[in-house]
Amino acid sequence: MILADKIIKLRKKFGWSQEELAEKMNVSRQSISKWESARSIPDLNKILMLSEIFGVSTDYLVKDDIEEDEEINEDVDTDVKRVTLEEALLYVQSKTEASKFISKGVLVCVFSFLPLLFLLALSEYEQFNLTSDAAAAIGLTILFVMIAIGVVFFIRINQYKDDFEIIEATPFELVYGVRSIFIEKIKKYKPIYIKKVSIGVILFITSVIPLLMVSLLMRSGMLSLIMVVVLILMVGLGLYIIIPTSLEYNALNFIVGEGDYAPHKIKQTKRIEKLGAFYWPLVAAIYIGWSLWTMAWGITWIVWPVAAIGFAALIGLAALFESKI
Repeated sequence: MILADKIIKLRKKFGWSQEELAEKMNVSRQSISKWESARSIPDLNKILMLSEIFGVSTDYLVKDDIEEDEEINEDVDTDVKRVTLEEALLYVQSKTEASKFISKGVLVCVFSFLPLLFLLALSEYEQFNLTSDAAAAIGLTILFVMIAIGVVFFIRINQYKDDFEIIEATPFELVYGVRSIFIEKIKKYKPIYIKKVSIGVILFITSVIPLLMVSLLMRSGMLSLIMVVVLILMVGLGLYIIIPTSLEYNALNFIVGEGDYAPHKIKQTKRIEKLGAFYWPLVAAIYIGWSLWTMAWGITWIVWPVAAIGFAALIGLAALFESKI
């Protein structure tokens, strides 16, 4: 029996129409029709999906000499959740959608300082008869409003909580064929991930160059303030590029248990996530407090590169102590 006949047999066995199977496969009804009429052959990923959906082996599907359904009866640990392709795809999709809210929230919070800097610059150079007190009052009001908007973006992530818990709440294993599909997705996405992360890192590193050049060569207060704005814009853009890319890539790796989510790394990864959840808000609070206390925005930015080096050092120390235990 050829593949086309087996697809027809299995589809009818489950009582599905071509439209229903097409919806489950995320393809058009015409594609199913072509497969069943042997006018085209599904690719490897689609064969793996057919194997999972119908609960048969890939050998049964692709080998014409195997006539009987070889249903997959794997030993299942009742304490381990079996994650289907649909659940895994939903998890990654939800992580991707949540990452958009996270990146928008971070961007709004980072840019919340810009109106304050702009208004302080206007008051310093006596534009529009704006006093420094009025500039600070208006700028701080806008700052806290923008931070509130950023927090709203973060709160909206909770709408995906149930989709996350399907995978993250309990130990899980993937049903037959899902891992291969996600390995292929990771291979295709990895070049995009590397490219975007590289762009973000370049923006981070080069963001301080304009400010350093002005501070060392021109010693102009106005230009220094403008360069601080440029620095914040570049850092914000870098974060906006890296955050959604990294979260999507991490979600794919989490499904298959590779990269930072490989069995020997997952404890360290979760420790870093918990540390980061405490560390970076603390750094932000120190930065805001120091900046508002001194109003030396051209100096206080140094908190961020120092904090980044400190975070890397903490991770290294944690790994060192873990290896000695």
